[in-house]
Amino acid sequence: MTKPYPPIGYSDYLKVDDLLQLQCPRAEQFGISAHDEMLFIIVHQTYELWFKQILTELDSVLRIFARPKVDENALGTVVSRLGRITEIQRVLIDQISILETMTPLDFLEFRDALFPASGFQSIQFRLLENKLGLPRAQRLPFNAQPYTAYVGEAERARLEQSEKDVSLFECVEKWLERTPFLESDGFAFWELYRKAVARMFESDRELVRKNKVLNDEQRDKNLDGISANEDGFNAIFDEKRYNELRDQGSWRMSLRALHAALLINLYRDQPILQLPFRVLVSLQDIDENFTTWRYRHALMVHRMLGSKVGTGGSSGHRYLRAATDQHRVYGDLFNLATFLIPRSALPELPKAMRERLGFYYSDKKEG
Repeated sequence: MTKPYPPIGYSDYLKVDDLLQLQCPRAEQFGISAHDEMLFIIVHQTYELWFKQILTELDSVLRIFARPKVDENALGTVVSRLGRITEIQRVLIDQISILETMTPLDFLEFRDALFPASGFQSIQFRLLENKLGLPRAQRLPFNAQPYTAYVGEAERARLEQSEKDVSLFECVEKWLERTPFLESDGFAFWELYRKAVARMFESDRELVRKNKVLNDEQRDKNLDGISANEDGFNAIFDEKRYNELRDQGSWRMSLRALHAALLINLYRDQPILQLPFRVLVSLQDIDENFTTWRYRHALMVHRMLGSKVGTGGSSGHRYLRAATDQHRVYGDLFNLATFLIPRSALPELPKAMRERLGFYYSDKKEG
């Protein structure tokens, strides 16, 4: 059978010759012999290629979530593409081990030739963070300057535009807000759930009180922690208090979106909630993987430079360590685990509600 396309070879298709010309060790230009600079360049160029693929997946997911209604088939695609991102992230983390085969002395042979270039200037990674939903206000200042101060004018325009575009965080928040709630057929889910969580907190207090290993100070500290968690839980049923905490940065999602995420986590075994649950888990995986990557990167920089400043003029590993937690996007989803209870303690769903959750939910009634 004749193929409809003209033949092409492997090298031509992948532009291998062009690709292999892109590694240009800078130390050589100054007559310095630095064997490991080639490794340094290839690892970082590979990072940029993987960032490009992650951006491709994110843009696809953003287009799906931008629709007025996201059906189950589309959610399956979202889960698949978010899952691909997490697999790529594992490669990014593993590449640090390859880079660490370079010793500090090997790195110092060519480090001075890199000034003031820095990974902080990676436009693709900054775009990636913005598309995931990292707001400028949450970013750790870099030498008391905004992150856009260290790139060219055209790149700055791209980054500023990406801040104006709808992020995945915002899309997911709106999607969650459209989730139907368990407040029909006379079933007061939230009231029953609050009682179950209250019993959980009281059980935790009883365990602390009966723990003979704890001294009085430790016991009081644990009891105070339980009370703080209980106050936080009560706040998610008090819109005014919740909005106050949101303004303080304790929460980021809208209250309606947070309720939906909580419901999805609690009843994830219901068929209709399985894919939404996997979406939320994938977002947590992505956040966790980038946190791990930043942490591993910070350790590597500490290993290579000690307390020296970074090539871009930052405080080196100290800045990277500080950004590890500061730049997380989906902390709300992690914090919900505080309020989860065992399956056995969940309010039992009425038969009609279980049947409704057994197939695709639609706002349109059959006629």
